[in-house]
Amino acid sequence: MMTPDNFFDLKDFDHRGIFSENEAAWTALDHLKDYLATFFQKSWPLSKTTGQIGKALVIYNDEVRDDLEVKTSDPNDSIQVFLKGELLENVAVILPGAYLFNEKIIIGPGTVVEPGAFIKGPAIIGNDSEIRQGAYIRGGCIVGNRCVVGHTTEMKGSILLDGAKAGHFAYIGDSILGGDVNLGAGTKLANLKMIPGSITVTVEKKRYDTGRRKLGAILGDHTETGCNSVTSPGTLMGPSSIVYSGVSVPSGYYPGRTVITPSHGSLKIRSLKY
Repeated sequence: MMTPDNFFDLKDFDHRGIFSENEAAWTALDHLKDYLATFFQKSWPLSKTTGQIGKALVIYNDEVRDDLEVKTSDPNDSIQVFLKGELLENVAVILPGAYLFNEKIIIGPGTVVEPGAFIKGPAIIGNDSEIRQGAYIRGGCIVGNRCVVGHTTEMKGSILLDGAKAGHFAYIGDSILGGDVNLGAGTKLANLKMIPGSITVTVEKKRYDTGRRKLGAILGDHTETGCNSVTSPGTLMGPSSIVYSGVSVPSGYYPGRTVITPSHGSLKIRSLKY
């Protein structure tokens, strides 16, 4: 019940190897350090790039370029890159004002890093993702394809599967967001319990010791949280669950399609019927 297949469809996820089908889903976080290290044993495009970006950088054909023309297109304000007037596809763009704390950072094609974003490696960011102004990636992170790490969102020691979005004012600590998970503005995934000791999760009267002092939330595919919601350390939610705005979710396991709403000063927990 705690294994990854109960939370995620990993078939198309580039980093599915970090998960073990026979271990609890949270053990992927234990593997993060060693898994990320394997990507930095050979050369990579940003291996010699650190500090504040002064001129737009483009990663094109696995090479960092600062001599290409970067424009904003209308009407959707997307970033486009040109080489001698020819529009280039599958390029990553790091805009002026972004800060790369160290060199252990990989950014995939189609991804844009906006001014004011701060990225500390080791970190792998996939294809066609957005790292928006004010985003803070603190290291030990995997961001999948088509993801959003948004304005003043802080992410640390966490994994975002493809399509996961934390667009506004979120905290993601020691957590895993499944495919197409969406965090409403102000969502906080708390990761450190106030009482010393490792975090435990109880499922059907069976207690699992995670062995982790810090564990945020594991949110199954297509789960959504409302604005200003908070999950307690060690919250596990199955796929397609919903947390309403302003709700503080107690730690524990919630099966797929759980809906948590406020109800007369307490919480109402039910299952979706459709």
